[in-house]
This record gives sequence, structure tokens and C-alpha cells, in this order.
Amino acid sequence: MQSPRDAGRDSVRSDRRIVRILRVAAYLVLVLPLLPLVLFVRLLEAAMALTKGGRSTFFPRNTFPWAESLESGFSLLRREVDSVLADVDAVPSYQDVSPDQRLLNQDDKWKSMIFFVFGSRIDRNCRQCPETARHLERIPGLIYAMFSIVKPGKHIPAHRGPYGGALNCHLALKVPEPQEQARIRVGKDIRSWQEGKLLVFNDRHEHEVWNDSDTTRVVLLMYVVRPLPFPLSTLNEGVMWLAQRTPRVRALIRTANAGPANATLAATQASARSA
Repeated sequence: MQSPRDAGRDSVRSDRRIVRILRVAAYLVLVLPLLPLVLFVRLLEAAMALTKGGRSTFFPRNTFPWAESLESGFSLLRREVDSVLADVDAVPSYQDVSPDQRLLNQDDKWKSMIFFVFGSRIDRNCRQCPETARHLERIPGLIYAMFSIVKPGKHIPAHRGPYGGALNCHLALKVPEPQEQARIRVGKDIRSWQEGKLLVFNDRHEHEVWNDSDTTRVVLLMYVVRPLPFPLSTLNEGVMWLAQRTPRVRALIRTANAGPANATLAATQASARSA
């Protein structure tokens, strides 16, 4: 005859098994409907790779016709960056604004000041840097923009972007000397930034960043819709439209709009909502 203690243990084990089964079932209910969309996106990326230069890591600056105009505003944008750096500790660490970055950054050496997310203007930051905001508003197809501030001695480990339908563009605003001490690897190619110049790359390739200098590196980081031939361009716009409406993007907008003092709390709440 089974003792009450043994019966209690069996009951606990049974309850745990039921909980595990329910968790797996809930996961499948959430994930399975998304599989066709994921497959579509990957097929679309494969088609992009077949276009001219589609497998490139870095792209020419003139990929975007607005590049020269943006570069011409370097001195005004640099002045605003210098103002931000005067109180750099007030700028939130990237993982405190975007919880997805926690796998890449756990310290305070990678900071972000976000201006636009899928057309949503982050008013507080745009007011602080009006020239930067003005130049960004002129860029067609702009998805995301921020000051990416990497402090001395920082290494951002290898990772990939979520989707190849946008190109990652860096306008270098403050670059340490010698330039080789601050560099980025995309695929097998390594480049350094040049102040006032645009660097364009496809971050679906594995990439990583180093700042081995004793000064801070700052770029205006922008995701911009990738130029594609029809009908890929239309399909890509559809993917962007869907991405704009995901809970993660809405959470990022809420967190970016929160004051710096509330960034950590907002990011934690956003992470809990998207978990």
C-alpha cells in the first residue's frame, strides 16, 4: 500500500508533467501559425540575394541618393553629439531601451539615443538634437535611427540582424584615432569608420564591433529600406508593415519615449510583456 508521503510525491510529479505539457502546447499554439510567415520571409531574403550585389556585405555610399546631403550636415550633427557626450551617463545603455540587446550588452559601454522607430518620433530626443532630427526626417524609407555610442574598450560580440530587407547605415560622427582601433567586421570584411562618411552594410551577415581605443566612438545608426526591384520591393514593404505592428516594436517605442531615469523599469516591463 502506498504511503501518504509517496502519494503526495506522485501527485507533485504528475502536476509538474501537466504543467510542462501545457507549456509545450501553449508554445505550439503561438508558434505554429507563424511558421508560414517565417518561411515566406526566408524565401524573400533568398530572392534578395539573387539581385545585383545581393550577397554583398558592404554597399557603396551612393546606394542611397540622400547620402551626400546627410554627410554635408556632419558639422551640425557633430556639435549635437558633443553636447550629448558632455553628459553621456544620462544616456541609457542600449539593453535598457531594447531588452533584445541583453545578450550582446550587459554593461554601460554601449549607449543609445533613439530618434525614430518605424515612423514614430521620439520627441524628447528629437528636441534635444533638432538638426539630427531634421536630417533624418528627409530620409525616405527610414525605419530606425539612433546615436550608437560605444565607449573605450568595448567589444560588441558577433551577431546577425533580424531581417535583410533593410540596410544598416552608419554616419560616423566621432571616430577614435588611429581609425583601425575602432572597426567593424561584416562577414569576412573588416572596415573602419571615417568621420563624416556613410558606411552601408547588410547586417544579416554576422558582424561585430570593437573599440580598442581610449576614446568614444559615435555613429548615427540608421536602418533604411533596402532598394530592390519590383515585385521584391512591394513584398518587402509588406514585411515592414507587419513588423511595425509587432508587440516588440510597440514596446520599443514605449521604452524609448520613457525618460532615461525610467528606461530600466520600462525595458523590464516591456520584456515581461513580450515573454
